[in-house]
Amino acid sequence: MRAVRLKAVLPRELLASVVVFLVALPLCMGIAIASGLPPAKGLITGIIGGLVVGWLAGSPLQVSGPAAGLAVLVFELVRQHGVAMLGPILLLAGFLQLVAGRLKLGCWFRVTAPAVVYGMLAGIGVLIVLSQVHVMLDAVPKASGLDNLSAFPEALAQALPTFGWQAGLLGLSTIAVMWLWEKLRPQSLRFVPGALLGVGLATFTSLILTLQVKRVQVPDNLAQAIDWLKPADLLNLADPTLLIAAFAVAFIASAETLLSAAAVDRMHSGQRSDFDRELSAQGIGNMLCGLLGALPMTGVIVRSSANVQAGATTRFSTIFHGLWLLAFVLLLSSVLQSIPVASLAGVLVYTGFKLVDLKVFRGLGRYGLAPMVTYAATALAIVFTDLLTGVLIGFGLTLVKLALKASRLKISLVDLPQEGQVELRLAGAATFLKVPALTRMLGRIAPGTTVHVPLNNLSYIDHSCLELLEEWGRANAAKGSRLVIESRGLKRRLEGRVRTNIGLGAAG
Repeated sequence: MRAVRLKAVLPRELLASVVVFLVALPLCMGIAIASGLPPAKGLITGIIGGLVVGWLAGSPLQVSGPAAGLAVLVFELVRQHGVAMLGPILLLAGFLQLVAGRLKLGCWFRVTAPAVVYGMLAGIGVLIVLSQVHVMLDAVPKASGLDNLSAFPEALAQALPTFGWQAGLLGLSTIAVMWLWEKLRPQSLRFVPGALLGVGLATFTSLILTLQVKRVQVPDNLAQAIDWLKPADLLNLADPTLLIAAFAVAFIASAETLLSAAAVDRMHSGQRSDFDRELSAQGIGNMLCGLLGALPMTGVIVRSSANVQAGATTRFSTIFHGLWLLAFVLLLSSVLQSIPVASLAGVLVYTGFKLVDLKVFRGLGRYGLAPMVTYAATALAIVFTDLLTGVLIGFGLTLVKLALKASRLKISLVDLPQEGQVELRLAGAATFLKVPALTRMLGRIAPGTTVHVPLNNLSYIDHSCLELLEEWGRANAAKGSRLVIESRGLKRRLEGRVRTNIGLGAAG
């Protein structure tokens, strides 16, 4: 029965896999270059993402491979610790993902505030653009986004009297072709990726005109691009900075993967994603990438959406795309060596602009000003500092928002029909942050008043507020005042153990 079903869907899966392969080929190489590594490293990751992760994935229509969202982080890691340390970091990051998947923590990676994730992607997009405009001029990018920005006039001045201007025109033409194809492509040719079209035309033009530009360097033998993990390098994981880097890679890769998987689920009506299985599969894939010295991988939305739009319904399309990548590298590596590096940089510049999604930013406005501020602060912090600092700032702002929301308390005094009696109504969460406001309200109560305090409208009350009420009752008892705390339901709202003698004149 299964063989019959496979025979029925195989032609469609093969066609979809070719489309995904054509999208993945330039992106794998371009992201590797943006990460400061040889293009073959990205191709190895794409092959593992197809052949291994595609088979194990919990999201069958999601395509995995090198992601622009990790390019900036990898660039920083390679610059600070060297290429040799990337393997141990990925091995540990993949192991963390595998353990998280086995412990069924996949859903928890999706609770990351969207404003932080989208802000992170926007910041990464800006950094990619700032670095790849230098690569488009056949120049070497600088260490930080601000350095790349300040050095751009100098790079442009150096490109004009050399062959850098030719590379720049190839990069710009690639961007123009991608943009025009996205706007004007006919429906019948929607499966043709603009990135491949742009790179193909730029490569053909550069060969016809014999332009003196840098071209992709791919080894004739793929095994030459593999840097096996050395056991001695694992000892360096005792360095706290490498441990932090591994956790950062694991978290960012997992968040991007599972957000992408959720987006893919919205594109089709077939099998839903198993997030824990997907997380485990990504962990195995990144551990293999660490062993082979390749780039880290995530589930990637551009290739995944191309897979769904091409008509894929099973995981075989993803697996076949990895097979096509492997066959192309083994049999046609000379074709890859004809591609201008500037054209691939143009693909990444276009991708970087797409990551800065202003529609998402405006959409966050539906939920108030706070998400927009978090988005902007995260993105700007990444550009002006580094990726990890920017993400931590985004999380910090999210926690501040949650703390402020959780500490909302409405306080009011209502006169009761009985003379000399009032009700102190509290609605919300009574935390230590509201002690000043509660103190002011208690100060307005006339001496000799009986104060009823019902707790049924409180979601939470901490000891600081409760003790303030009790202290007010004791301090004003000599003036004839009486405090009646209606403690029904208090045990499920009060942190810690509830004392039996709650307040003076406490009533059930």
